[in-house]
Amino acid sequence: MDTIMKAVKLVESNQTEKAIELLEDYLPKADEEEKFTIAELYNQWGFLEEASQILSDLLQQYPEESELKVMLADIYVELDNDEAAINLLNEVSEDDEAYVQTLIQLADLYQAQGLFEVAEQKLLTAKQFEPNEPVVDLALAELLFSIGEYRKAITYYEKILPKAKELANISINDRLAEAHAASGDYEEALQFYQDIESEHPDTLFKYGFTAKQAGRSDIAIKAWEHVVKIDPYYHVVYYQLAKVYEEDGMPREGYDTAKKGLEVDEFNKELFYLAGVLAHQLEKEEESESLIREAIALDPDYKEAILFLIKMFKTSNESAKIIDLITQLKETGADDSLYDWELARAYNEEELYEDALNAYNTAYNGLKEDSDFLKEYGYFLTEEGRMDAAIPVFEAYLLDQPSDTDIEEFLNRLKMENDGL
Repeated sequence: MDTIMKAVKLVESNQTEKAIELLEDYLPKADEEEKFTIAELYNQWGFLEEASQILSDLLQQYPEESELKVMLADIYVELDNDEAAINLLNEVSEDDEAYVQTLIQLADLYQAQGLFEVAEQKLLTAKQFEPNEPVVDLALAELLFSIGEYRKAITYYEKILPKAKELANISINDRLAEAHAASGDYEEALQFYQDIESEHPDTLFKYGFTAKQAGRSDIAIKAWEHVVKIDPYYHVVYYQLAKVYEEDGMPREGYDTAKKGLEVDEFNKELFYLAGVLAHQLEKEEESESLIREAIALDPDYKEAILFLIKMFKTSNESAKIIDLITQLKETGADDSLYDWELARAYNEEELYEDALNAYNTAYNGLKEDSDFLKEYGYFLTEEGRMDAAIPVFEAYLLDQPSDTDIEEFLNRLKMENDGL
């Protein structure tokens, strides 16, 4: 053991290569206990291949030694050789004291391979051997939680809670809160969150989100304000907090929060859009337009933002701005029939009728089943004296809206006039 201790001291003084050379020279003379210790050290220092070779040799001498199998299996996992680890662990017999531990390890491996049912069966077998072992309950709960079986997971988390509030660095209350929230039981989830004494931003953020889902915006606001206070760079909270302010009729607070969020998250298109909407509510029209344009610059096909900006321009009778906006968007490759429809309307307002006709014709390709569009398109064609084109458009409209007698009468007159030409 003196040689092994000398190697340890060499590693501690950053002379790892010398330590390995020393152990390699000593290994042929080492007894079984010393070989195992060397394997542990190799594993600890990251020399996994060397450690696995020693353990494999020892396992040939002691084929029933489960401690060797468990340790070697762990190393195989680190070496991305899951199949070898599984084969090794499956050799551990039921009467071995390490059997339950190996079942839990096997479940982890099968879960990693996506074999969730096999993993669950291994853990249920472990539970038969150790029905009151919290570690087994936790493994089952975590497996079920990970695959979205939240209600089944809750059953196992609840078995742990009377024995421990935290296990393997996992907060059981936190998991129960998340599982209940994921199941839609927001009130129940809220109770668990209220029992968690945590200053961790992740927990507080989820607490706020659950409170919002439960209709308790007051709790959500308080939780999210606290997140901003303890971690100003927790960027995802700003959008949620600004949104709940807006929904609670507090646009000024929402606007201020969104602007603060943009200081730490300058590429968040949703936050730019929300800030723009809130600026509009506060009658900051120039700033609103600027913020919405920033959102669109980040995503030239951000439909919600584009249509909002178009609506703003329509309200202020700025048809030319609509034309410029949509023309620029088309140059970037953004394409939507609704944009063409709005472009046609804007051209019409600007009395650029030929351009309006082209835009209406383009929009028709994607909106031929939209009755509102067909009605407007038909009237435009009529005003332009294109009766032959307007008639089939109105006929298509009436197939969708047969009870519109006004259009039916208008179409009949149109046909009579057209026949008389």
